[in-house]
Amino acid sequence: MKDDMLYLIHISECVERIERYVSEGGKDQFMSSTLTQDAVLRNLQTMAESTQRLSDASQSAHPEIEWRNISGFRNVLVHDYLSVDLERVWLTIENDLPELKRAIKTMLDERGYESSDSSRNT
Repeated sequence: MKDDMLYLIHISECVERIERYVSEGGKDQFMSSTLTQDAVLRNLQTMAESTQRLSDASQSAHPEIEWRNISGFRNVLVHDYLSVDLERVWLTIENDLPELKRAIKTMLDERGYESSDSSRNT
């Protein structure tokens, strides 16, 4: 089992990528660009997979995060990809991602992690 720190860093990086991908054109660009959709959906999938690999102790310590909903969302992205609702994905980006980002930052802070700006260019 890998250390939770690695998964938390990975989740944080995925969130940052998603934010970058949608930052310029917002919803209109996301809805009209399959390139942006593909990039966002891939990072959502990867991010959700990493949340599933966090230890039960880490998840239990942060019950404010709806871990089961994230897992369910990942399952839709992976297994039911033909029925992905882009409007729902956008709402997730707008409403749920900021809360998850804050929680992951808190979890990283609790572990003494200090990010460097150079790592944000991935």
